[in-house]
Amino acid sequence: AAARRHLFLVLLFTGPFNCFASYSRATELFYSLNEGLPAGVLIGSLARDLQLPGWAAEEQVGAALAVAQGPALSFSLASQGLGGQYVSLDNRSGELHTSALEIDREALCAENGAGTSPPAPSPEACLLLLDVLVLPQEYFRLVKVKIAIRDVNDNAPRFPVPHICLWVPENAPVNTRLAIEHPALDPDVGTNGVQTYRLRDDYGVFTLDVEENESGERTPYLIVMGALDREARGEYVTLIFAEDGGTPPLVGSATLTIGISDVNDNCPQFSESQLNVTLCGNSSTGAHVATVRALDADLGSNAQITYSYSQKVPQPSKDLFHLDESKGIVELSRKIDGDTPRLHRLIILANGPGCIPAVITVLLSIIKVMMRPPEVVPRFIANEVDGVVYLKELEPVNTPIAFFTIKDPDEKYKVDCYLDGDGPFRLTPYKPYNNEYLLETTKPLDYEVQQLYEISVVAWNSEGFHVNKIIKVQVLDDNDNSPVFSQQLIELSIEENNVPNAFLAKLHATDADSGERGKVSYYLGPDAPSYFALDKTTGVLTVSTQLDREEKEKYRYTVKAVDSGLPPRESIATVTITVLDKNDNSPRFINKDFSFFVPENFPGFGEIGVISVTDADSGRNGWVALSVVNGSDIFVIDTGKGILRAKVSLDREQQSSYVLWIEAVDGGDPALSSTAKITVLLLDINDNPPLVLFPQSNMSYLLVLPSTLPGSPITEVYAVDKDTGMNAVIAYSIIGRRGPRPESFRIDPKTGNITLEEALMQNDYGLYRLLVKVSDHGYPEPLYSTVMVNLFVNDTVSNESYIESLLRKEPDINIEEKLPQISIEPTHKKIESASCVPTLVALSIISLGSITLVTGMGIYICLRKGKKPHSADENLEVQIPLNRRINLHMLEKKPMEISNI
Repeated sequence: AAARRHLFLVLLFTGPFNCFASYSRATELFYSLNEGLPAGVLIGSLARDLQLPGWAAEEQVGAALAVAQGPALSFSLASQGLGGQYVSLDNRSGELHTSALEIDREALCAENGAGTSPPAPSPEACLLLLDVLVLPQEYFRLVKVKIAIRDVNDNAPRFPVPHICLWVPENAPVNTRLAIEHPALDPDVGTNGVQTYRLRDDYGVFTLDVEENESGERTPYLIVMGALDREARGEYVTLIFAEDGGTPPLVGSATLTIGISDVNDNCPQFSESQLNVTLCGNSSTGAHVATVRALDADLGSNAQITYSYSQKVPQPSKDLFHLDESKGIVELSRKIDGDTPRLHRLIILANGPGCIPAVITVLLSIIKVMMRPPEVVPRFIANEVDGVVYLKELEPVNTPIAFFTIKDPDEKYKVDCYLDGDGPFRLTPYKPYNNEYLLETTKPLDYEVQQLYEISVVAWNSEGFHVNKIIKVQVLDDNDNSPVFSQQLIELSIEENNVPNAFLAKLHATDADSGERGKVSYYLGPDAPSYFALDKTTGVLTVSTQLDREEKEKYRYTVKAVDSGLPPRESIATVTITVLDKNDNSPRFINKDFSFFVPENFPGFGEIGVISVTDADSGRNGWVALSVVNGSDIFVIDTGKGILRAKVSLDREQQSSYVLWIEAVDGGDPALSSTAKITVLLLDINDNPPLVLFPQSNMSYLLVLPSTLPGSPITEVYAVDKDTGMNAVIAYSIIGRRGPRPESFRIDPKTGNITLEEALMQNDYGLYRLLVKVSDHGYPEPLYSTVMVNLFVNDTVSNESYIESLLRKEPDINIEEKLPQISIEPTHKKIESASCVPTLVALSIISLGSITLVTGMGIYICLRKGKKPHSADENLEVQIPLNRRINLHMLEKKPMEISNI
């Protein structure tokens, strides 16, 4: 934007000529690259390709020389359009690189470059357009950059529908071509687009061909290679494959169903050419004579057949016998009289659309009846309507149905009768009457087994003539069946946290009874929880609330199926519902904060403590794995037992406590987790002796003036202990002394302050060496260090080298094994009584008067000056016998000489 403003100002102030010159230097560059490249791929260098000044110098000599030749070039995009999203421009070098946004040619340039302009170099081109400004003004150019995106075979052909149906008439000639309406689509272009099609199975009668139109679209055609017959095979199912021309090629497929449509290539045919029929002369009107039937292998309207008499059939025969045109049934249309011919030749035609009729001949012979047939007269006991007897299924055995009277109209022939048909019925003579028969049941009727029976009472005379009376028995249903569940134990399962009113199952019970008696309604048992619902009509079982497995995992209750009979009958089934676990509970620590106290120097991998964690879920969702989030290089945790251990021994002096975060992750997908804070506090062990910080060397010494008053502090021993508590409480004691009057000095057991106990006399001059023991109060055994405190009693230090030589000699010192007396809670009364002694002495001295004091001090000074050299040398050379020897050089860690404090 700044570059564009700069350009505008330059054009504004330089006038029309410069503006014309700037636009005259407009340049066009063309690049190409593959789609799908990663970020940072070099597309081209504008400075190099435009031959701008300085580009060669930068490559060969260096940037310094390029700067010397002129002002630095600047490159910027004139607008942040679509191209700017996919390309990054280096403002200094002018290099174009691919950006982090990957280029997808199919998404960028749908429909062969729609949305790009100006026209592409080729029909398949896809262009990114950039306007780049080159500054400063003396090099100003507006560069039109066109980047052609080359296609990569990254898309497989895909059919728009998974199932393609194509119909071919069965009379289609060989080489018939039919276009497949749904060709495969491939977003790639050129050879990467769809090239060929093939069939998995051509059945020997099909093949594929591909035609390309002027716009380059390829359409597959199905070619018929053999004869088709719908009556032999009506459908072919195969797979059609579309393959592109990439390397390697990609393939897409769809199911191709080829249906063979019917044509009228079959005509009606009779299975026989002649049918012989005999008809009694006394047959009643409407009596069945014969049935003819022809077959046509075609379908639909092509197979429609109509029947008609041939013109060769005489009109009287047509009038006597009626032919049903659609069914081919021949019936007697009027009674036969004495003038009716006894022989009829009926020629019947079966007509199909566009076909030559099929022919069948019915030879009909009419037999003259000389006698009348027997008569069967029924008298019904049970309820009868229009020849149908109605019986309840619960009627007892031997229930009477009807009486039948058998008569001979001519009264000269013997007539017998019997029962024809299946069913629990019997026909027996009813004595003592002749020709009377009783029809009754032989066992209970069951509506659910059979609802309708058709039986015949047949009567025949001695001449062979017979007649039958057809009786239909309709069994009436009764509510004698209870509903029956398909399963007595219905086992269901549902995941917890279900949506409200979730579907559980559709219960189904059947009732063999009919009508309202067989209509089933569903009800929940009294033990069902209130949040379960059962639809009375459909039997759909739902749950109205969310179930929680952690609250309750199993449900068991009863359901009822009740019919609508009077009285109603019912049956019961048991429903068990198992609530399946979902990972809806995070691992839960018993405590959010755990604290463990561990003595320092605890052995590595020892058990520090147990971290208890639970997960309310089950199975893998309830498996918990523990891990240390921080401090994993020192601490480890046993996942199975939750035992926290340290890999190494811990030192309280390095770190007194550790704060860890323990993460518990369950085995669900996705996994849930929780964390807990663990504080490990190290208990101190007395593993560090006191460290003497002052004096810093056993070779240092301190000048003590003889005029020092008793009770005056001389120096101190200062030590520290890295331990804590009683392990760090330090006591000081003098365990060895050497000097003219070594008991002149004492040390405070608590503070380490060394004070003068008694006034120094003339004989007390010289070097004093005090071996100080610094001990802690650790348990079970205190630790200690020693240091040598050197005090030189004199007015001045006249010969330091001599004193230093004495310090270098190893002294023999008696070791006093005397524990320092230190009280944690000192008694104030003792301190007060001890502090009164110096006060009394001071008051006594003051009372002697100023004269006596001056005289005494004068005499003391004179004596001291006269005996100082001899006395000092004598005292320094005194050898004190020691019980044991101490190597002071072993106690000296870092010798530092202190000349005067």
